Amino acid sequence: MEKKPCIDSLTVKSSHILPPDTNNHGTLFGGKLMAHIDDVAAIAAVRHCRKPVVTASTDSVDFLQPVFEGDTICLEAFVTWTHNTSMEVFIKATTENLLTGERKVCTTAFLSMVAVDQNNEPSPVPGVYPESEEEKWLHENAQKRHEHRKRRRKESKELAEKFGTSLPWKRDI
Repeated sequence: MEKKPCIDSLTVKSSHILPPDTNNHGTLFGGKLMAHIDDVAAIAAVRHCRKPVVTASTDSVDFLQPVFEGDTICLEAFVTWTHNTSMEVFIKATTENLLTGERKVCTTAFLSMVAVDQNNEPSPVPGVYPESEEEKWLHENAQKRHEHRKRRRKESKELAEKFGTSLPWKRDI
């Protein structure tokens, strides 16, 4: 498979934030923002590998600025790094007050997406290379983030094994 530039996977999506999208504070539900993030990351990943993908992990999502009812949210995503069957996707979400034009970055995130074949088994993806200074900066530390995700996943599996599947109200004390 031939390597592709990061920019080939660039995905941009804007949405108008309406009353059903907001909580009692008049701001976008965090879960709705996370759904937007997952959606745009999946589109970018599929653009890169041209295969179905699944979300393997979401790095921390910090809500830096509120997104108010009536604002728009613009999400930009692109593949920053690949490893065998997985892709790291960087997402930046910007909110804009349509009446004043004021824009703020409301969150950034990294998601790991895995390409799958017709049997839902992991499938190889093409490599990616950065061209812009921003892409190079993100690409340089991607391996370190990948190793951190592997450690975190191992710890999550250990936690899941420790707590198992028994119901919380049926404890052996």
